[in-house]
Amino acid sequence: MLYLKSFSLPTESEEGDFLFSKKARILDMSCYTVSSAYPFQIFPFKHFSRMTFEPVTILYGGNGSGKSTLLNIIAEKLALKRTARYNKTPLMPAYLDYCRYESLSGGRGIPEASEIITSDGVFDFLLDLRAINEGIDGDRERLFEEYYQTRDDLHYRMRSLADYEELKRRNEIRRHTASGFAAKKMGVTEFEGRSNGESAYFYFTDKIKDNALYLLDEPENSLSPKLQKELATFLEEAARFYNCQFIISTHSPFLLAMKGAKIYDLDCDPVTVRRWTELENIRVYRQFFKEHEDKF
Repeated sequence: MLYLKSFSLPTESEEGDFLFSKKARILDMSCYTVSSAYPFQIFPFKHFSRMTFEPVTILYGGNGSGKSTLLNIIAEKLALKRTARYNKTPLMPAYLDYCRYESLSGGRGIPEASEIITSDGVFDFLLDLRAINEGIDGDRERLFEEYYQTRDDLHYRMRSLADYEELKRRNEIRRHTASGFAAKKMGVTEFEGRSNGESAYFYFTDKIKDNALYLLDEPENSLSPKLQKELATFLEEAARFYNCQFIISTHSPFLLAMKGAKIYDLDCDPVTVRRWTELENIRVYRQFFKEHEDKF
């Protein structure tokens, strides 16, 4: 099923018009400079401005390729539900004004149940489940507030060795997502009767319902290879039999190999649609197992 047919990003010309506009100069005075105008100035350099979709579409690329950013842009433009916050700059609304999309004809558009599911959303679920199962006073909201207040404070300076522990705390926060920081503080390990991976797999199978569009950001996180393969089968069947559409960012070979998936390789310039067997990560796996073939 196709709910979202296509999505267009700002062209290089449109981005230039905004970045040199009066509105951008006002934002520039608020410390968001045109030289780091996230999410502007990411995709024009990849000569990438339009996507068309299949029932399963995959965004593939290395760290920093923009695949998670792209999912968040689509989710915000479509006003999809989400259970976890993400890093949004004041430039995002202006960027979204330039984005356009084509949904299913007939006036039905994007189903209300559609949602973006991120790693932070999964971790939030795991933290809540731990608190329920073990009665932990985790105070997740307090930890989240500590995370965002510290991360957004750009004016802290170390003045003496007495400030070293505070500097370490701030650097630790900046190395984690909000949920990752909370999970570490709460000591997440395993839940009653289920590992983290099994609980995460349950989260996806429980969350995904019939007749909706789902954006999944690296759903393989926390999943063993066996569970990644089971998740791929579940998603294939949901797309084929239960009228679901998926847009997925992933490195997982099991998800990349899903039947009929359309794969955008964001590591290419220009961004290119490729077969999963052509992707660099897959060829690295293949070469590794070939080198160790005699061990099997």
